[in-house]
Amino acid sequence: MTTKNLTPEPSELMTWGWSDFEPYYSALEKEKVTASNIEGWLKNWTAIFDLADELYNRLYVATSVNTADLKSTQLFNAYMEDTFPKWKSAEQKLKEKLLASGLSVPGFDLALRNMRADADLFREENLPLQVEEEKLTKEHDKVLGAQSVDWQGKETTVLEMEGVIRDPDRAVRKAAWEKLANRQLADRQEINNQWEAFFTLRRKIAKNAGKSDFRAYRWQQLNRFDYTPQDCYDFHKAIEEAVVPAVNRLAERRRKVLGLKDLRYFDLYVDLSGKPSLNPFSDIKDLTEKASAIFHKVNPVFGGYFDTMDREGLLDLGNRKNKATGGYCTQFSYAKKPFIFANAVGTHQDVLTLMHEGGHSFHAFETFHLPYHQQRSESNVPMEFAEVASMAMEYLTFPYLEQNSGGYYSSADAARARVDHLELNLRFWPYMAIMDAFQHWAYTNPDEGIDPDQCDAKWAELEKRFRPYIDWTGYEDVMMTGWQRKDHIHVVPFYYVEYGLAMLGATQVWMNALKDQSKAVAQYRNALKLGGTATLPDLFKAAGARLSFDAVTLREAVDLMEKTINDLEESY
Repeated sequence: MTTKNLTPEPSELMTWGWSDFEPYYSALEKEKVTASNIEGWLKNWTAIFDLADELYNRLYVATSVNTADLKSTQLFNAYMEDTFPKWKSAEQKLKEKLLASGLSVPGFDLALRNMRADADLFREENLPLQVEEEKLTKEHDKVLGAQSVDWQGKETTVLEMEGVIRDPDRAVRKAAWEKLANRQLADRQEINNQWEAFFTLRRKIAKNAGKSDFRAYRWQQLNRFDYTPQDCYDFHKAIEEAVVPAVNRLAERRRKVLGLKDLRYFDLYVDLSGKPSLNPFSDIKDLTEKASAIFHKVNPVFGGYFDTMDREGLLDLGNRKNKATGGYCTQFSYAKKPFIFANAVGTHQDVLTLMHEGGHSFHAFETFHLPYHQQRSESNVPMEFAEVASMAMEYLTFPYLEQNSGGYYSSADAARARVDHLELNLRFWPYMAIMDAFQHWAYTNPDEGIDPDQCDAKWAELEKRFRPYIDWTGYEDVMMTGWQRKDHIHVVPFYYVEYGLAMLGATQVWMNALKDQSKAVAQYRNALKLGGTATLPDLFKAAGARLSFDAVTLREAVDLMEKTINDLEESY
């Protein structure tokens, strides 16, 4: 059965069930694969995979843009209960068929490696458990999406409150943070219950797959062939040695400038210039138009990609109640278009988020030329490098933030924005180490990890190790429940060290850009085009960076970041 004329419109695709996909998968399974027809067979497989993958992503988007939309939730749940397990089972049969054939095509070696790993993990009995996990993810999204507070007589979302926490008036930001923290603590028990449910499901999934623990299962599921858990522990230690002292220096300077005895969490984001918080855009249209101008400056091709997304309704950037938290970029594989989801409320962080997700979207555009989904789908491109694509874009836009380049700021405010960005990045590494170390502990000590009280205690221990500069006196409950407020821990376990490794890679791209911006952008773009056809170290190398876990490489990055902060602060 050919897929040549298989061209449903997105609205039609949203109504598809397994009966629409099954004939194509059945035909592929029955067809004999030979050296003469393997390319056509793989392309037909890619065509039907792209449709099934796009249907999942469109339903996921529908449930995250409005977590209260019952119809979308019902469609998503119906898909997860019926189509998803049958699709995964059919995919498994095709993987086994290809592996058994012993055949391949050029540029497919890493795809086969990943396929063997997937085949080794696959168990039919895990499919209903994975469905339950996805449904629980949506329930978790609902809890977080419904969090709002009454602030000055107005219902205000969590992200909108993040802007208030940057208020120069300490009494205002303290009151805002306390109100927000109390609202989040109100969901403590429900999130504890969800954690126990997630944890139980994941232990079963790992056991069914014959793995010693969920970390071992997840490591293989994430195709982490180029580094080990021990490398992560080494990276945590390197951060402790090279980054934590620098962050402590920045914190001490912040404490003195603000004239404080102790530094609280709600003191970390206020601008030290004494000026009002950065106000980069007036509305979503303004955010989008200025982003377009900046992306065109980085590379006209990137600007064109972004304009296509804007024109075709592939951006949902504003914050509102009953919208899932966070930001992401996904891709509609059949349409060959990415989609960016964000929650902008008017801060510089919103600008960074759009630059970041823009990098992901350009990565997707640059890989769509690859002929087979195994070379370009989100699950087959190393996430550690996918985050280099996004984080390096944050740095590559640095020269164009000013209004005379079509950007958001005056010269002085652009300097403030860059300082804010660099300080946030430096503070991120220790936070990432907490996140990653917490999950290593939880899943390799499952009897303790499933217990929310022990999770609280472990998080508190890691906070003291990696963020000793924050005074949590009187707010111990808020501090120790930090693991509850990061959705990565709950819905995409172990997906966080990627950001730390990628930030180090992205900083190296920035180092190159300071010497030759156009060359750095060209290397970056060429690396994006490789998709999943190169190993993780080779992808870093193509972008002009090196995959590293050591304190020496980190110190080089930290020194540049600290020096740049000091230099920029002299300009405003």
